[in-house]
Amino acid sequence: MLGNINIYNTGYEVIFVMFTAIVAAQLLKVILYTLIRRKWDFRMLTTTGGMPSSHSAGVVSLSMIVGFINGFDSTLFAVAFGNACIVMYDAAGIRRASGKMAVCLNKIMDDFYKHDVQAVGEKLKELLGHTPIEVFAGALFGIIYSYYMHFMVFQ
Repeated sequence: MLGNINIYNTGYEVIFVMFTAIVAAQLLKVILYTLIRRKWDFRMLTTTGGMPSSHSAGVVSLSMIVGFINGFDSTLFAVAFGNACIVMYDAAGIRRASGKMAVCLNKIMDDFYKHDVQAVGEKLKELLGHTPIEVFAGALFGIIYSYYMHFMVFQ
């Protein structure tokens, strides 16, 4: 129950849990960053990459909520699970490779344009993807978060 609106076992619960899982994972990312580096960086709230993967947390919580509501043998769960697998593979594979490529290109640009890198544009964003551990941590967070929200908060 959220105020006077009952969203338990509805599409609203699915949407709410998925988006709040993403926000919660981003907040956790800021907290972990602060504990490890001993400094605040609120840019971590909106950045991609880092621990845990909010992409993984979001798609896994989506899959889990769909499974809780429609059953883990439903076609809706199968679609949500397939989507989660693609997003997590992309985060740990393709996007991570793009980030590594950006590091190399930025270094080449620094070496080539030694004093005037801004003349050719700004540097490429390097923190794009996730390590497999970050993806796994995000997925685990998504499972725990969706279980808690569905069975402890909304029921």
